[in-house]
Amino acid sequence: MAKLSSKRRKRLPKRSFVYPKQRKYPIHDKAHARAALRLGAQKRTFGSIKTIRARVYKRYPSLKKGK
Repeated sequence: MAKLSSKRRKRLPKRSFVYPKQRKYPIHDKAHARAALRLGAQKRTFGSIKTIRARVYKRYPSLKKGK
């Protein structure tokens, strides 16, 4: 996964996050989208795995299982 510096993260548009208001789970590329899915499946994470999956799969339909 490409490293995301804080400077670059601040420049990302809101649409590049699963939760744009809190700027949580950046999904600007497929590697970060996969990471959001993994982290969202863990306990005690911010937000709902259903929301994370829906937003990631909407942006990257090719990440759905079976494709």
